[in-house]
Parts: sequence; C-alpha cells; structure tokens
Amino acid sequence: AARSDNDLYVLYTGGTTGAPKGVVWRHVDIFFAAMGGGFRGADPIVHPDEIVDRIADEPQRVLPASPLMHGTAHWFAFLTLFGGGTVVLSPDAALDAGRLLDLIDEESVTYLVVVGDAIAGPVADALDAEPERWDLSTLTVVLSGGATLSAPVRRTLLHHLPWIVVVDSYGTSETGGQASAVHAPGMGDRLPLRTFEPRGETFVVDEDLRIVEPGSGVVGRIARRGHVPLRYHGDPQRSAATFPTVAGERCAVTGDHATVDEQGRIVLLGRGSSTINSGGEKIHPDEVEAVLREHPAVHDAVVVGVHDPRWGERVTAVVAPRRGQVVSMRLLSEHCRARLADFKTPKAVVLVDRVRRLESGKPDHRWARDLAERTGGVPTA
Repeated sequence: AARSDNDLYVLYTGGTTGAPKGVVWRHVDIFFAAMGGGFRGADPIVHPDEIVDRIADEPQRVLPASPLMHGTAHWFAFLTLFGGGTVVLSPDAALDAGRLLDLIDEESVTYLVVVGDAIAGPVADALDAEPERWDLSTLTVVLSGGATLSAPVRRTLLHHLPWIVVVDSYGTSETGGQASAVHAPGMGDRLPLRTFEPRGETFVVDEDLRIVEPGSGVVGRIARRGHVPLRYHGDPQRSAATFPTVAGERCAVTGDHATVDEQGRIVLLGRGSSTINSGGEKIHPDEVEAVLREHPAVHDAVVVGVHDPRWGERVTAVVAPRRGQVVSMRLLSEHCRARLADFKTPKAVVLVDRVRRLESGKPDHRWARDLAERTGGVPTA
C-alpha cells in the first residue's frame, strides 16, 4: 500500500491518572515533533532519501532504559534508527541498575535514555556502590525525559562520569520534545530548578489562551504550535480542550503549568491536575518534591494534598529516606523553609521504604494520596 504523510500513529498515555488516552498523530507530525525530523538543526527533511544523506559519520549507539511503551524510549529508538545508529535493548523484564551498566560497558553505548529518577536514581546508586566496576568511557550523554530528574542524582552522575553531558528534557505525549536543560561538569547549577530552554515552537498561554510574555510572572500552561496531534482517540470533548486555536493557529496545550522568565526560558511548575489548594494558595507538588530530593537524607519523595478542615488541603510529603538515614518533620521543614515560601512547606510527612511509581516512572499520586489520607497525614516527630 502507498504510504502517506496522513498515515496515523497512536501513542497511549496514562498521564497522572493511570487512565489510558490514545494520542492520534499523523506520521509527518510525529516524525518532525519527536523522531528527529529536523536532524540537528538542519533544514527539515523533504523526501525520505534525505535521511540517508544526513546519517552521521559516527552514528550513536543508544540504550533506551525504560519500556518501549514509553514515548521517550521509542521516540529515541526511532530517532536513532533514522540517524543510522544502533538501538541497544536490555533483555531484562525489570530494572537492574548493575546489569544496565554492564550492558553499556559490553555494547559500547554512547547515549543512555532514562525516565527521571526512577531509572537514573538506581544507576547513580550503583555507581556510588561500585565506582570502579565498569568501563563507561564510550558514554557521552545521559538524557532524561518523561519524569523529574533531581539535582542530587544529576550531580552524582556527573561526579562519576565527568566526561558526559546530562540533558534534562521536557515534552509530553501530546507535544513531542519541547525544551531541554543541558548540564556538564563545571557548569554548576546554572539554571534554577525545572528551568528549560524552549524550542521555537514552544510557548506558554494564560487562562484566556493569550501568549504569556517573558518576565510577566503570569502562570500559564505550556503549549506547542506547528506539528501537533490530530486528537485523542474517541474523546472529542477532551480533544477540543487540549488542541484549541491560539492566535489563529491550531496548537496543543498541555496540563503543565509554567511561567516564562526574563530570558524567555520555561520554568516548569507542575501538572495542573495535581495542584494543591491550601488556604487559597496554589502549590505545585513538583516544585516541593524537587526541594525535598535535594536533602541528602531523602532518597525519593512525592507530595500530595490531604483534606484539611481549615485550609482545604494540607501539603503532605510521602518520603523514602536513604538507607541508614534518619528523617524527621523538623529536619525537612527547616530544609524546605530555607528554599520555599512557608505555605509550600509540607505540614506532615509519611515515611515509607519506597515511593511507588507508575510503569511510566511518574509518581503514583493516587497511591500517595490514599496512603496520606489513611494515616491522617500525621506529622512525624
């Protein structure tokens, strides 16, 4: 059968709810939005033969370390194949960081793709435990997409692998790749938490779908113009809300809240559906989680709102301490208050051995909220 730009590709996304939604893209749009259609900033591909002409002299050997049902993983697999590279896949059904590093060593992997701390955290822990075990000299880039990559994990990777670059990328199933933050040894934390350099087609819109101006302080939602999906499969109402017309152009508007700083960079605040309303103040859990993970005694954390008769919702942190570390409410409160406004600081902490995450690597907010409600969000002494 003849192929067409209008052939369809569907990516199912669970988002933060776990309820699958089919995002329907045209082939031409997903190719340019997420599978390397621009090819390193060159003019866009017009004909398939041009893909061959642009293959690099030394193609990448890329290891997507998450299941291929995850957009980040299979987008980079396609991007690698379109660039003439090699995709290395782990045969393991579950994550074993040591075996993953063995694979990088054995297969001379140059590019590791992870999903935030869910994968990068165990890899960093394995490097801490056995720093001399592997020869990872071929590795040049660790790219994270689809979930939060915390600063402590990023620093650990750069400490053990000082020749690499860590790229924290931002995108969604409804937009493809949109923005990134590049970190290398010696750069320090040059960007504030969750700050990204956007691509040209990325912008932020306010509640009235007006484009947010840099430095205005207005909180809006991240959007993309140009190559965007057609719809959600079988859901016209949600399709109309997510793919509206902005300034005369059909766009994809995500549920992720953000501001735009004076330099035009995107400052990601978090998913609007998980926003906590405490006493009328809007609190984005991602921001609080990032600060909690900065504490050396915290291995992982998820923040949720628990019903409170006075404030509406109470900011509650579900925290997994690092092995051998002691975590207390006072310790975390002091840490957070030094970096956040008081109303954003967790008012209760629930300690767990492990923070549960969805298959996508994102925190399981429903589990965390049920746990916090069940325990009453009792403050830890």
